[in-house]
Amino acid sequence: MAGAQSQVWNPAEYARFTDLRLRPALDLLARVPEGLPPGDVVDLGCGAGAVGPALRSRFPQRRLLGLDLSPDMLEQAGATGAYDRLSQADIARWQPEAPPALVFSNAALHWVPEHRAVMRGIAEHLAPGAALAVQMPDQTGAPSHALLRSVSARMFPDLFDWEEWRPPVAPVAEYHAALSGFGQVDIWETRYLQRLAPVPEGHPVRHFTGSTAALPVLGKLDPAGRTAFLAAYDAALRAPYPPDAQGGVLFPFSRMFIVLTRR
Repeated sequence: MAGAQSQVWNPAEYARFTDLRLRPALDLLARVPEGLPPGDVVDLGCGAGAVGPALRSRFPQRRLLGLDLSPDMLEQAGATGAYDRLSQADIARWQPEAPPALVFSNAALHWVPEHRAVMRGIAEHLAPGAALAVQMPDQTGAPSHALLRSVSARMFPDLFDWEEWRPPVAPVAEYHAALSGFGQVDIWETRYLQRLAPVPEGHPVRHFTGSTAALPVLGKLDPAGRTAFLAAYDAALRAPYPPDAQGGVLFPFSRMFIVLTRR
């Protein structure tokens, strides 16, 4: 996963919520048009390869390529057996060797600061009728993510100053404006009402964000700082996400979807 290059991705932690993270990818895949032109299918930011089997099932006769920056994630992706080739690459700088039939990117491009320019660059390489399909979490305004910023700034003001921070995912209209010149653009948003199961310690939402959104915070803290931060974050999460009688929580989560079909 590009864009968070200084972070250490933990495949085991990320995989704890595979079902919840796979559902948006399958929803996106269902909207990829039929009748794609000849060419490869590229899983851009493939991570541990969770989407690989679904892509292989949908496109059994095409070469399936997976790209990711994390060698640990690529090792896990290789274990799926779904990919014809896996490459370690920065998806912010990747360019296809030949026009692909489909570039599929699930929960990866939002880590790239200038990802709208990346999308435009990919669109320029698509053959007529080919598709770019993107899913990005759009959760930064929710308490789960806002508390990462407010708690870290309060506890460690020397390390975290969010004054200049901007959400990684832009408004929908900006993506439509960036891509509509290349062909038909289908953009939608979905709010998933996820139930997170109880955990032995801490808050369930903290365990969900701990392998993704919390990485930029946790990566700057020493062990003692991480322990203190996680305890404060756990406590702050209880008000917006109160545990039910079993200790689980309902965790609304918003995601943005884009499918561009090249003119």
